[in-house]
Amino acid sequence: MRRFAFALLVAFLVATPFCTAQTAAAKRPMTFEDMMKMKRLGETAVSPDGKWLAYSVTTVDLAANTKTAELWLQAIAPSGTSQASSDSAPFKIAVTGPGDSGVQFSADGKRILFLSARDGGKQQVFMADFDAASGATSNLKRITFISSEADNARWTPDGKSVVLTSAVYPECPAIRFDDFASGDDCNINRDQTLANSKVKAQVFTHLLYRHWNHFTGEKRSHLFLANLDVPPDTPYWVRDLTPNDPHDVPPFSIGGGGGFAISPDSKELAFTENPDVEPATSTSAQIFTLDLTNPGAQPVKVSTSAGGNFDPAYAPDGKWLAWRSQARAGYESDEFQLILYSRHAHKESAAGFRGWVDEFAWSSDSNFIYFTSAQQGSSPVYASRVGNGITQITTIDGGEYSGLHALSNSVGVIATRMSVRDPQEVVELVEAKAAPNAARSGVAHGQMTAYPVTHLNDALLAQLDLSKMESFWFLAEDKTRLQGFIIRPPGFDAAKKYPVKFLIHGGPQGAWGDSWSYRWNAELFAANGYVVIMVNPRGSTGYGQAVVDGVNGDWGGKPFSDLMLGLDYAEQHYTFINKDRECALGASYGGYMANWILGHSDRFKCIVSHDGMFDAESAFGSTEEDWFNVWEFRGHPWDYYGKPDAENPFRKWSPSLYAKNFKTPTLVVHSQLDYRLDVSEGFQLFDTLQLLKVPSKMLYFPDEGHWVMKPQNSRLWYKTVNDWVDQWAKK
Repeated sequence: MRRFAFALLVAFLVATPFCTAQTAAAKRPMTFEDMMKMKRLGETAVSPDGKWLAYSVTTVDLAANTKTAELWLQAIAPSGTSQASSDSAPFKIAVTGPGDSGVQFSADGKRILFLSARDGGKQQVFMADFDAASGATSNLKRITFISSEADNARWTPDGKSVVLTSAVYPECPAIRFDDFASGDDCNINRDQTLANSKVKAQVFTHLLYRHWNHFTGEKRSHLFLANLDVPPDTPYWVRDLTPNDPHDVPPFSIGGGGGFAISPDSKELAFTENPDVEPATSTSAQIFTLDLTNPGAQPVKVSTSAGGNFDPAYAPDGKWLAWRSQARAGYESDEFQLILYSRHAHKESAAGFRGWVDEFAWSSDSNFIYFTSAQQGSSPVYASRVGNGITQITTIDGGEYSGLHALSNSVGVIATRMSVRDPQEVVELVEAKAAPNAARSGVAHGQMTAYPVTHLNDALLAQLDLSKMESFWFLAEDKTRLQGFIIRPPGFDAAKKYPVKFLIHGGPQGAWGDSWSYRWNAELFAANGYVVIMVNPRGSTGYGQAVVDGVNGDWGGKPFSDLMLGLDYAEQHYTFINKDRECALGASYGGYMANWILGHSDRFKCIVSHDGMFDAESAFGSTEEDWFNVWEFRGHPWDYYGKPDAENPFRKWSPSLYAKNFKTPTLVVHSQLDYRLDVSEGFQLFDTLQLLKVPSKMLYFPDEGHWVMKPQNSRLWYKTVNDWVDQWAKK
């Protein structure tokens, strides 16, 4: 229940940029099968000379119920020339195979590394020579042989080593260059003992014993250094950089990534770790540095904030270390500020940008930091000069940008871009003065222009009638200005009245906006004849931290009022809305709000509640990230025992206590492996609805977590949800 930066995205055909030049002649509404045919862009990497793009493309086989990722290469057209990027046809990286991932270029551009489970099913690090002239790869070698597998591999800038993560038993002897076998054998024996045991019971002595969709077990993620500077035919042994550490280093991140960086001289490592004894109640991850030249060196904490500190990155000139930092402990949705740490003065300072920094990348000359920040339903890219603080010099608007890679020419950035009508693609952002408008087409934004590099699904998207998303603004009861969005159905006729799907986002610190989703796709919801309305109430990101904080301790208060007022505004200003045929749909916090609406409004013909909190007290004891509920409900349930319900947030904002008001037909969706919001919350809601004789149905997935990910499960989800809405709202 948080702001999910994760959006799985698209793929790999060649046509026109963002499909904006296509005619509407043969366009049709999108189907679920269309969405599953789209190839999904994953990780990206750029060669040091800025001439090659490597990226992952996932293809869905709906019939086989599988997703397969492959690694591709594509030449990047020179900035500011008339050469169209689409002239460069992508091709698979020769030495890689299906399922490989994590491609990275070495600093000299002569090698690549990637992750593969080709040998024995355990993921390891491989490297190969790379020809920068042709993109050819050869001389494949396996780097790691660690029994606990390898992940998040990155080159050191000198090319002599690779830093990676692996989950090991902290009690085992530390794995060292001079004694690899002792520690690795201990991990092998522990794994075999566990696998061979007839008893599968577990004994817990700590919290966070399960997380999101799995039980954490006794292993912990550690950082390792693989030494490549060895004589021929010598094994590339690895060394544990955080030996016997009982914590995950780096800690779990919903957005993935390694959570570490290597200094330009390859002598120092910066990483994130939460050193608190009880991580289930803490968000206070800190930044540490470690001397890589001294095997006996101990980590040194350099961050000072009590809140979370993440994503360290060294400036290319080595003078600065930057990271994203939160000020308040215990609050995972506090604003992320950009922090600059002077390695010479051993002092940190705020970079100066007032706003939530989502991700960032240094320019090659260390004079600029490029970063993204959510703003009013989009996520622009900012380019800011490093000096006495940061001064904004340019903004990229429209759509949602991520995956930043600064090019070596210091005037361009490779990024990924998506919108509500366009799945994720790779673009090149070039400053206008560096890119005269020759024959090369692009989408201009402020002082920079976005040129398309990949065209992953253009041919398919050109066939689809994907409506434009419109924005509207309204005033909350306290006069706070809030935003909503509306999407009209394909083949829209202004003379008709259309039923409504009212979508409520999760988080609660999240937001609807100009972005694509495979799980809650607004265009697909509109495709079968509905107006889709999305409102960003209190708690939403992109409107300042005061709006984000507005949900804290007030889950069913101002956010509920905001949602209803936003819907009121849409009904009053869009005459094609049939306000008597509306259905409310939400997941995670949106599922909670669907449950709250169930007890507080009869305006909807139906409700869809996916993974929603039903009883705040029971949810407190069954979740695994205790910091979340402690912050949002202002303490623990026992802190309020003996006090009236009006003074107890766990009861005041619990949908279960308003069950006598339940009347609206409700579809309940929940999954067994959802450890963020336990499946018992869905069962309790469905049980209550059935006993109250409220028309209801439950869709239960035994093999999914907080998100429905498997292709055929996703198809069943969309069909069940849309059929339920049609049954009650499309009559």
